[in-house]
Amino acid sequence: MSWLWAIILGLILGALARAILPGKQDIPIWLTIIFGVLGALLGNAVAAGIGVEDTKGIDWIRHLLQLAGAVLVVAVGTPLYARLRGGSGTRAR
Repeated sequence: MSWLWAIILGLILGALARAILPGKQDIPIWLTIIFGVLGALLGNAVAAGIGVEDTKGIDWIRHLLQLAGAVLVVAVGTPLYARLRGGSGTRAR
């Protein structure tokens, strides 16, 4: 069941990251989920590194770091994906 939660979290974080970044990211939904999961893993690693991975109550700092990681992964991954596909990466709205 944990893989299902990872996919749901990846979808939510990836979608939020795409909404935060300016312009349109031309990536498919499966890649949005993968980027979101990678961002969550990156955020968890940073949270563990600074010692806030497990606190009493809701781990707001860890969740913000996960979102920041997802934004970073989407921002870096979208142009790489576009380059592999032969596109420009982003389009103006």
